[in-house]
Amino acid sequence: MNRDSEPLPVLSLPKAKAAIVREAVVQMARLQIIDSTTAEKITASISPLAFDWRRLARYSFIGAIACVAISLSAAIADDWLRALLEKIFTAPWSVRSLACAVLSGVLFLLGLKRRRLYPEKSYSNEAIFFAGVLGIAGSITYLGKAIDTGSGHFSLLILLAAFVYCVLGFLLKSKLIWVFGLLSLGSWFGAETGYASGWGAYYLGMSFPLRFVFFGAALTLTSLWLRDRPRAAMFFGTTRVAGLLYLFIALWILSIWGNSESEAAWQRASRWDLFHWAVYFAAASAACIYVGLKRDDAVLRGFGLTFLGLNLYTRFFEFFWDGLHKAVFFAILGASFWFLGARAERLWNLETLKEKLRPSA
Repeated sequence: MNRDSEPLPVLSLPKAKAAIVREAVVQMARLQIIDSTTAEKITASISPLAFDWRRLARYSFIGAIACVAISLSAAIADDWLRALLEKIFTAPWSVRSLACAVLSGVLFLLGLKRRRLYPEKSYSNEAIFFAGVLGIAGSITYLGKAIDTGSGHFSLLILLAAFVYCVLGFLLKSKLIWVFGLLSLGSWFGAETGYASGWGAYYLGMSFPLRFVFFGAALTLTSLWLRDRPRAAMFFGTTRVAGLLYLFIALWILSIWGNSESEAAWQRASRWDLFHWAVYFAAASAACIYVGLKRDDAVLRGFGLTFLGLNLYTRFFEFFWDGLHKAVFFAILGASFWFLGARAERLWNLETLKEKLRPSA
């Protein structure tokens, strides 16, 4: 029997994705990349899903986590129930810390077992890991209360949380836990440098945003190191995105606030005194776009374009909010959004436009 005559396996896709795939097949047939018979077979094999159950599962688990958080908040806010909980949880801080740690361990083991048995149930498995993450946070919080000496050096507990999350994320191969490790690491860096400076605005002559520029750059470089390690390569993308977010958000704040030591110093500075920070911000965005285009890296291109646009709009508000009539201000702003939308639409349809302009053979 000729295998070419056999129908292809059915490919079930959400409606939007199915439409995109079908359009791509049509374009490939027009460009004669594939023959019409193959195009028809591929198109016939695509089955749009009547309902996107995967998306519903994701939103449902997010809703479940949010409802649990709201439920706990409501319970704590209730005076009667709070008094009852205080009577129940009268154990020493160290015992509470150990209990939360044990509960977290059970949850992580349960999530790991479920992932082995039901690898397709990724959202419910990650939801169990998330509950374990909350348990670790509670355990470390209670540990801090148990060993508190009044020094106020709580950043060490955050560093412990970052270490635990990163190790667990690596061992359990969970990007969710790894993300919490990176968030905790950033929180530790801010708290540690704040503690070292006596909670002043400056540390080694740098404000908080300027410190996080170097932290974000270091985290981004670390992601490149992870990429070359087979066992840690799965965390490359997550770490790089986190590093770029730290870096560019810090640069954006610097472009507004500068390296000012106080609000009074910021008020005394003119817009032009802070303008060089906007130039650094634009240069970093342009460099990101250049590298992204050169290496065909959508993540770098996206970061560069997004924050370059944010920089331009921030400067627009900064320089023209007071000087322009509000009707003119928003008219210009609306026109710029219209231009961006039209440009994006044109780029989206570029291949189709080129195909229409091609002379027929």
